Amino acid sequence: MTYDLYIGDRTFSSWSLRGWLMLEKFNLPYKAHLVGLYGGTMAADLAALAPARLVPVLRTPEGTVVGESLAMAETLAERHPEAGMWPKDAAARATARWLCAEICAGFSTLRGSCPMQLQHVNEGFAVSAELQKDIDRLETLWAHAGAVRTENGLWLFGGYSLADAFYAPVAARIIGYDLPVSATARAYCETTISDPAFKAWRAEGLEVVYDPFPYDFGGATREWPSS
Repeated sequence: MTYDLYIGDRTFSSWSLRGWLMLEKFNLPYKAHLVGLYGGTMAADLAALAPARLVPVLRTPEGTVVGESLAMAETLAERHPEAGMWPKDAAARATARWLCAEICAGFSTLRGSCPMQLQHVNEGFAVSAELQKDIDRLETLWAHAGAVRTENGLWLFGGYSLADAFYAPVAARIIGYDLPVSATARAYCETTISDPAFKAWRAEGLEVVYDPFPYDFGGATREWPSS
């Protein structure tokens, strides 16, 4: 029983990272298929999965096509209750769903100003007032997760959950643009990028060479953290 997961570029596709983590972190069997997100072939690559038109896309072993990350998350959690993809506690579980929904629907300034890139850290990135509002909202949501959780651990709700898969690209943006966050929030981001699954995803992405490099802001950069 193997899932087919269709993803885009590993260095830049934040939504693909979310979909991949849903399967990888919870040890679900899958085969990943890379589509031409930047090569101009994405529409053709996804034609057999219509009406899906964006990555990630999931196809179940029975052949059902599921688009949109939230739908994928709920489908997988429903099919694999033993995997513990949502927190066990009811209040924490409801809050985790809330956080996932909000990151899908909001944070447009963060996404537009700081597109995910996993190659290096941009130094001296200017934080606008609107971007700061998104950062402040993240701090509020992450603090709320900590307040309602009942499990110990380094993740948003103690143990790893789908909420952490959804916020992994956000943590990568905070690291990649050296955004100003609290020590608690930065520790969570460092936990995310130090996780073996995230590191494996990034390592595969680094095998692709880009010339020119997308999202080049023209400023100074430094190496991605090694830990």
